[in-house]
Amino acid sequence: MWQTLVNAFKIKEVRRKILITIGLLFIYRLGCYIPVPGAHFNDGLSSYTYLSIMSAVSGGALQYGTFFAMGIGPYINASIIIQLLTVGIPALERLSKQGEEGRKRINVYTRILTLFLAIAQAIGILVAFGGSYFKTAEIFGDTGFLNFLSYAFLVAIYTAGAALTMWIGERITDYGVSNGISLLIFAGILATAGDAIFALISQLFVASQAQKAAWELIGFVVVAILIFAAIVTVESAERKIPVQYAKQVKGRKMYGGQSTHIPIKVNSSGVMPLIFAFAILSFPELIMNLFGLNTETSSFYAWWSNNMGAGSYLYMIILCLLILFFSYFYNQMQFNPDDISKSIQGNGGFIPGTRPGKPTADYLKRVSNRITLFGAIYLALVALVPSVLFRAITPDGSLVNVFSATGLLIVVSVALEFDQALTSQIMMKNYKGFLK
Repeated sequence: MWQTLVNAFKIKEVRRKILITIGLLFIYRLGCYIPVPGAHFNDGLSSYTYLSIMSAVSGGALQYGTFFAMGIGPYINASIIIQLLTVGIPALERLSKQGEEGRKRINVYTRILTLFLAIAQAIGILVAFGGSYFKTAEIFGDTGFLNFLSYAFLVAIYTAGAALTMWIGERITDYGVSNGISLLIFAGILATAGDAIFALISQLFVASQAQKAAWELIGFVVVAILIFAAIVTVESAERKIPVQYAKQVKGRKMYGGQSTHIPIKVNSSGVMPLIFAFAILSFPELIMNLFGLNTETSSFYAWWSNNMGAGSYLYMIILCLLILFFSYFYNQMQFNPDDISKSIQGNGGFIPGTRPGKPTADYLKRVSNRITLFGAIYLALVALVPSVLFRAITPDGSLVNVFSATGLLIVVSVALEFDQALTSQIMMKNYKGFLK
């Protein structure tokens, strides 16, 4: 990857795109430190699991209530919802198959839904935590209509921050390198990880904590390298199904007669099953927090906290079952054996040892289901093992939220995607130079 970066900076146009990407990422990180009137900087939100994970993804902006506190979360949720609705609503499904024009319409719907979700999320956080973390009296006043204006002002500020974050991500995609939304999440996770690692390193200079911090740092580096190597290996693994095309004579030309393959990745669903599973398990806690419930006022909340905590056996079992379910669900959305079988047969192709038509579709479905099972087991291990190992290294749990399953997969996936995007840009420029 380092050699790819060196080669990219030698090409003027690619270097310009890299600098635009870095500049927009700098603006995003700068917005994560801009304070909002009435928001008090403290660590109170870290006691809530769902919000602490969101804060880790946003680089700590949510934890401190800054301008980009909502981060890219509303846009991600809107994208997931639109993607799910595309399967169930025929009109959206037709749009998704209309090429570039259809994608533009779907992007417009996603932006509109993002604004509504940002407003709802901002209102929910302000209502739940307004008394402790947001002093509305410091803006317009805390009585009657003035208090309403204060809340409206904060909602407008945080919604504007979410909209600007979405705009920055789209501009990176259009004028920079790789996917802008992924890079914003990547930058947020690395920023939060940098703070946690810096805090761990600073303990080395404290005499009473130096030995303990040194062992924790060594253990962290070893475990991180092993986990990243395992994730990269599985993320790059794929099953190649051979396809042979028969020779066809059309007019005076002969077509076909070549061999190719259908690549099926072991983890074709990416991080989406993990996001869905964590979202569903975190949703009840979020709702109870928004209504101000706690262990003293609600028996159900007390049971949930004791039996459905991140380290409980029941939580792990339900999490693994949800990951398995969403892995198959998301695979059904992305991989359609019947369409692939028809496409192969229509172009005069066949899979060696398998008859065209329905037998080919059944074979592809059987192979896809087996690979999806291994991918789901891999995701379940990634969801549980890193948290257990990092909690064993740092009992205070300072690295658990930062290097969670979602965070690890996102960091590795975005890094690989960025490397592939740079490589394709370099190859494109080299081909243009050769053609000239």
